[in-house]
Amino acid sequence: MTTALEQRAASRVAPIGLLFLVTASVGWGLNWPVMKFVFSEWPPLSARGWAGVIGAAALALYAVATGVSLKVPADQWPRLIISAILNVALWVAVMSYALLWLPASEAVVIAYTMPVWTALLAWPLLGERLTLLRVTALVMAFAGLASLFGAGGMSANMAKLPGVLLALTGSVGFAVGTIFLKRYPIQLPGATSATWQIAIGSVPIALAGTLLEHPHIAALSSAGWFALGYMILVGHCIAYVTWFGAVERLPASVAAIGTTLVPVIGVVVSAIALHEPLGLSQIAALVFTVAGVALAARS
Repeated sequence: MTTALEQRAASRVAPIGLLFLVTASVGWGLNWPVMKFVFSEWPPLSARGWAGVIGAAALALYAVATGVSLKVPADQWPRLIISAILNVALWVAVMSYALLWLPASEAVVIAYTMPVWTALLAWPLLGERLTLLRVTALVMAFAGLASLFGAGGMSANMAKLPGVLLALTGSVGFAVGTIFLKRYPIQLPGATSATWQIAIGSVPIALAGTLLEHPHIAALSSAGWFALGYMILVGHCIAYVTWFGAVERLPASVAAIGTTLVPVIGVVVSAIALHEPLGLSQIAALVFTVAGVALAARS
């Protein structure tokens, strides 16, 4: 009786979880070409940093409006700060600059190798077994990188090298952050955790951008303002809220595999909206990366 009731309940919530997952993945996938466009009008640290600060403020308002407490127990602050450094500050800084050397379609493919690095790093850091599936996932990730990096001539590849290294740094850093949270989970509601992590990680980026890049508001066109608004509302608010909603309602493996929609959408929309190349090398890299992430999630 209880099992039947639980199964019926799961069947009711699963579609909502899938809807949340698709919403988050589409929102983040579209965010990559949007960021690339914004960076053509506004410097990267300023754009990402201030979008994060405003997004965190909006998330805080959402939390208060829905009755979620923003109070953080003293023992949770170290975890919040370390996670914010790895999963927000480092990610935002290096991925923003990676887009200066790479097309958005290539940056998003490299960025979303993170589940593969997480599966690999879980072996030495968490003591999880290094399975054949995880090794195969790693090989797939390297094959995807080779497809991208081996597409052009030597001069073109060397020109992209800083962007590739930055994107890999962000992806591995995010994987380390994920491992950290597995070892030391943050005992807070999802909205509270996201609000504080985005705020802690974004404030120094915004201040650094303001001091070093000297952004001018007048440089943003009406399209630039719209794109920046998308980064704030969708990239930092709607996507995060729906992501946490998906994680609460779906198995972790399903949620992880669902994120493979992000690079697919990022690559396709970048080709359509920004006229970025979508040839055999990009398609091969995308296929290898998505396959690697799917294998890592199943391991």
